[in-house]
Amino acid sequence: MRKQQQPLLEVMVNTVERVEIVLPGKVEPEGLELHRGPVPAPAAGQVVVAMEATGVSFAEQQMRRGRYYDQPPFPFVPGYDLVGTVQAVGEGVASGLLGRRVAALTKIGGWASHIALDAADVVEVPDGVGAVDAETAVVNGITAWQMLHRKARVRAGQTVLVHGANGGVGSILVQLALAAGADVIGTASTRHHDGLRALGVTPVDYRSGNVSARVRALAPRGVDAVFDHVGGEGIVDSWRLLAPGGTLVSYGTAATRDDQGSGSLPVLKLLGRVWLWNALPNGRRAYFFNVWAGRAYAKNRFRARLRSDLTQVFTALQRGEITAKVAAEIPLARAAEAMRLAESGTVAGKVVLVP
Repeated sequence: MRKQQQPLLEVMVNTVERVEIVLPGKVEPEGLELHRGPVPAPAAGQVVVAMEATGVSFAEQQMRRGRYYDQPPFPFVPGYDLVGTVQAVGEGVASGLLGRRVAALTKIGGWASHIALDAADVVEVPDGVGAVDAETAVVNGITAWQMLHRKARVRAGQTVLVHGANGGVGSILVQLALAAGADVIGTASTRHHDGLRALGVTPVDYRSGNVSARVRALAPRGVDAVFDHVGGEGIVDSWRLLAPGGTLVSYGTAATRDDQGSGSLPVLKLLGRVWLWNALPNGRRAYFFNVWAGRAYAKNRFRARLRSDLTQVFTALQRGEITAKVAAEIPLARAAEAMRLAESGTVAGKVVLVP
């Protein structure tokens, strides 16, 4: 069946067909396209998931500009992660998964009403955790958990700096760090400071122009870990703020989001700096975090680690150690509106697309 392009604002009422949002090229959000087609059938080892919630992350913002460092050629369906219910299972997949709510990291493909996935790539969502709440904790939660516990190995009594503490990853990261017993300094615009203080975070206005001086005043010996999604030249300041034995974890290049040219160059520059800093005999460490690291050459190990860590994140959500921070729930057909909102810099938490 040939897919047909439809206007984005068309109401999706037919549940027996697949609806997807396609990124056709470097376009403004209004250039996203709504396509319809048949619901996929699961191949051996696969499940078909009916999407209940998917998110708008920084990755999709970069992809629409052609600046995500390993995105596929246009056109494609964006969507870095999703939560949904298993609707069908393929040969070799336990029938007990039918009807279960699951989560998955997808990198692309999540902005669709139905998606076929390898059964080994889905993680069951615990009972009592809603789809939208769970969605806020998939890519954001796994990124925060692995950076905090697998890279920086933050311990009680340490002090950490989280840039963008009100954002999707940052808001989970500060809560996990607090739960680990760390003292947290978080950068954010002033309108988010009261919310951060209520959590127990010491806020710093990133627009004040003297972020490093403010952090130094709060932590004269330096901080034990910095989590930096901004990149660009500011990454040097993050490195200099580390205490002896501290760890810098870089996980994005937000500073170069609107630049022209190669989307790989900012990442390559970061990797070069990380290599150089780690070669210096000063006891400090730097990482460029990639949630997909290891999948290409150790898929089973990658899957086991993802399942273990995402289960820990969902458990933290159940216990109230982290709370779901939803900026907005917007229907999939209004993906352009959701993208505009996510890119506006005016919201706290995650913009979630729902069927």
